[in-house]
Amino acid sequence: MKTIVYAHPWDGSFNHAILTSITKDLKAKKEIFQVIDLYKDEFNPVFTAKELKLFNKGDTPYELVKEYQKKISQATELIFIFPVWWWDLPAILKGFIDKVMLTGFAILDDKKTGTLTGLLTNIKKTTVISTSTTDKEYIESEGGNAIQGVFINRTLADLGIKNEYTKWFIFLELT
Repeated sequence: MKTIVYAHPWDGSFNHAILTSITKDLKAKKEIFQVIDLYKDEFNPVFTAKELKLFNKGDTPYELVKEYQKKISQATELIFIFPVWWWDLPAILKGFIDKVMLTGFAILDDKKTGTLTGLLTNIKKTTVISTSTTDKEYIESEGGNAIQGVFINRTLADLGIKNEYTKWFIFLELT
């Protein structure tokens, strides 16, 4: 099953057009998919003290986080759709990673050795689709390349998603 993680607040955006196109295509192919729409769900990316008390135990007080974990555990493919803002992921997507990818669900954290073991080995393919008003070459050369360098090569890899299974597409948004 495919799980789409979508992070854009405006349904008139280029990102929303991409989401609409992908879901229309998946429906036409009769493929099974589900969408996590962070803004529509009013996902709060900010940690609370209550959450942080549970964080190291890999627990959460929020049903929405548990629902997201269930959707991700059912997936064999992830598709991320988001804009690049300030050279990086939108805060809501960063908060999604922080709050959903918990110990025992997405990672095992060996405190003695300091190593992480990714548990999301059910994900066999990941597609990262982002939009930007800056082209990919400039993001890579001048912007620090946070999407490839941090999100794909570190975060997703640490979660157990192999880099060779991940492709990144960036679309230039002309204003």
